[in-house]
Amino acid sequence: MKMAYRRRQQRRRRNKSRVARGLIDRSNPLETMSEESVFARYRFRPETILFIVSLVAGQLRRETARSCPLPPLTQVLVSLRFLATGGFCSLIADTYRSISASSVYRSIRDFCGALVPLAQRYIKMPVDTDSCKSMFYKIAGFPNVLGCVDGTFIRIIAPNKAEGDYVNRKGFHSLNVQMICDAQFRVTNCVAKWPGSVHDSRMFRDSQISVAFENGTYKGLLLGDSGYPCKSYLMTPYLSPANRAQEKFNRSQTKTRVLIEQTFGILKRRFSCLHSGLRMSPKSACNVIVTSVILHNIGIDRQDVINVDYDDCNDDKFTLQVADDLSGTNVRNYLCQSYFT
Repeated sequence: MKMAYRRRQQRRRRNKSRVARGLIDRSNPLETMSEESVFARYRFRPETILFIVSLVAGQLRRETARSCPLPPLTQVLVSLRFLATGGFCSLIADTYRSISASSVYRSIRDFCGALVPLAQRYIKMPVDTDSCKSMFYKIAGFPNVLGCVDGTFIRIIAPNKAEGDYVNRKGFHSLNVQMICDAQFRVTNCVAKWPGSVHDSRMFRDSQISVAFENGTYKGLLLGDSGYPCKSYLMTPYLSPANRAQEKFNRSQTKTRVLIEQTFGILKRRFSCLHSGLRMSPKSACNVIVTSVILHNIGIDRQDVINVDYDDCNDDKFTLQVADDLSGTNVRNYLCQSYFT
């Protein structure tokens, strides 16, 4: 009896001396951080994060209780952390105790898969076109503008198939992503599917938004750089201004069109994974890009925005002269004579 009593006492002392295993509260880790800390880590404030969770919780919630599945909030936070930093899954897992790198990867995959189907709800052309045109006009006096269009490179790793198609003019593997923005830096159209070697004009020519403008679905103008053809609905600058009116036209067009460059800068500053590069297949990279654009628009809608120095937003641009469409040239000359003489 005495020996059994001593063993029990020794066992109790050993149990007390053991270090308690680290566990985290997965229910709501946002409660342990200030609002500024949350924004710095996840690029959104707690209220917006909870709103994002409400959009995807149904798709992220697991039906089983085996193996302690990650709750939707944790999956969203892990995914936002990846978008904000572009870090390796193993590094992100190290910041969340008891979460593996494979769980981080699955969380990112499932989060993007749940949010991408909502693209038509959050990425769409403006409904109030008069208000949109008015805001553009206040910038530099360019009339009837519905948006600014351009493409941007998103670096990816070399894919297994058609590797050469993804090498862009700068010499690295990328996707070329076309976007249109309004005067508030909201992305109103996004095409994320083309390899980096495809030119901006080719992307626009084969896009649905081009067909919509051709058919007269949208009554207004788009502004693009000289890499695009000048059309009746797509205004590009004069390559060699012949008079003062054309110079004023170019200044107004450029000052207004810079909004798309600033939009790219805001997007890449907020979601650093788009700036540093995506270590994934082209298909998965496209899902991450569209997810980032949706989140960008949600932040603008909820006035949860990031401050950006616009001087650092412009991409290193390369322009290619494209033949003007005859009707586009006539429209451009008419605008030049009517508004810039």
